[in-house]
Amino acid sequence: MRDVTYAMGISLDGYVTGPDGGLDWSAPEEEVFRFWIDETRKLGVHLLGRRLYETMLYWETAADDPSLGDAEREWTEVWNPLPKVVFSRTLTEVKGNARLASGSVAEEIARLRKEPGQGEIAIGGPTLAAEAAAADLIDEYRTVVHPVLVGGGTRYFPHDERRVHLDLVESRMLTPNVAYLRHRVRR
Repeated sequence: MRDVTYAMGISLDGYVTGPDGGLDWSAPEEEVFRFWIDETRKLGVHLLGRRLYETMLYWETAADDPSLGDAEREWTEVWNPLPKVVFSRTLTEVKGNARLASGSVAEEIARLRKEPGQGEIAIGGPTLAAEAAAADLIDEYRTVVHPVLVGGGTRYFPHDERRVHLDLVESRMLTPNVAYLRHRVRR
């Protein structure tokens, strides 16, 4: 069965965005960007909420930008063909290799797990991940921890007052200041 993973960059105090909604503190250094490219290669499909989908729309046409570096071009080659499922109450259409979700997060994950295919089912965005976590559908939590305290914003982990036991299955430094932690849910 295909694993469901939730991976994002976070501040040391556990936020994916700052109080103003900004992400400027998490702009990846080249080694971190390379890490995300390699991780994305392992995916079979990516589930996104509307906000993350709209943020990532930039990459649909970014390859046309002559100022892009080699890593950014490689990212577009990996990201753009990846199938995506977008969860939104307001969008009526999506672009690129994406489709609007026709069911709940639980229904979509169940459908994707039954379909033939390789690669992980990735969840992007804390709101969507909180829904999947509440239904106990996440197999692994993966964090890229940046050395900053942002003091507020959107939290990586949901606050549903439910205990989840995890096993640390991988940890490493991506740069001298940025750590990667991979935790598997203990079942």
